[in-house]
Amino acid sequence: MSEEVDQGRRRLLIAATALTGAAGAVLAATPFLASWKPSARAKALGAPLEIDISKLEAGAMLKVEWRGQPVWVVRRTPEMLQQVTAATPLLLDPDSDGSVQPTYAKNADRSIKPEFFVVLGVCTHLGCAPMAKFQAQDVTVSADWPGGFYCPCHGSKFDLAGRVFKGVPAPANLKVPPYTFISEGRILVGSDTAQAA
Repeated sequence: MSEEVDQGRRRLLIAATALTGAAGAVLAATPFLASWKPSARAKALGAPLEIDISKLEAGAMLKVEWRGQPVWVVRRTPEMLQQVTAATPLLLDPDSDGSVQPTYAKNADRSIKPEFFVVLGVCTHLGCAPMAKFQAQDVTVSADWPGGFYCPCHGSKFDLAGRVFKGVPAPANLKVPPYTFISEGRILVGSDTAQAA
């Protein structure tokens, strides 16, 4: 008994099965491939951060977070800038030769504009958070350290340009992140393209 096979129907069933299988594979792979993309939160953490510094008073510090790290913006007074110059002989790396910073911040002030200092608030010893100690009445300020940033974990001291003093555990100056002035009162941390203002 020989039955004739309907070739047209066979091709239709094969095509329908293949199409259903392909659609199933795409549906199964979509969540897997989507998981490779960074989340909106991850994108936001890595994205440049715009900071309004227009209301930052002279001698004050603004603290923000970028990429999970503290960023400090200090508006230095003329007296603070004099302290930066006076501290030079006491520093381990006064010219910032062994420091992490953009090329435009490789100067005595370690900044684009001397008045504004932008730095990561992470000690280069073990990653602790130093404290701002700008005033002479601070207990930790002494004749051999005119003030700046003090890490209470192991006693590392930095000047008002984030440069490390000799004889402390920290091996390098505080890191200066990439940044740019996008207007007179705003900076963008995380991007150093198009130096405006």
